Amino acid sequence: MAIKKILVVDDSATDLKNLERIVSEAGYTVLTATSGKEAVAKSKSDRPDAVLLDIIMDDMNGFQACRTITSDADTKDIPVVLVSSKGEKTDKVWGAENGAKGYITKPFTAQQVIDQLRAL
Repeated sequence: MAIKKILVVDDSATDLKNLERIVSEAGYTVLTATSGKEAVAKSKSDRPDAVLLDIIMDDMNGFQACRTITSDADTKDIPVVLVSSKGEKTDKVWGAENGAKGYITKPFTAQQVIDQLRAL
């Protein structure tokens, strides 16, 4: 499946705008969400081709949102890449166990984001 439409999720307005800019400048269509619950809802309603998902959020963290998206019959085929300041090996393993297909540690470069999307 060709990746064209990306859902970018972060509760930090600065990080959200940065990711949105990187992804749109790379030629992808960008959708945004500012919470885990909104990410789950938009994954179902808007059917993005991939999700870039922050971990540390208030209402539903990224691990919970990832698990929900990747275990739901309607959204299980949407690859999720976690994007977080949490860079420990245990975080990456826990992300994979919750269904993440990739992991980007903040701070990141535009190239790291694009490479991760191309790897999907």
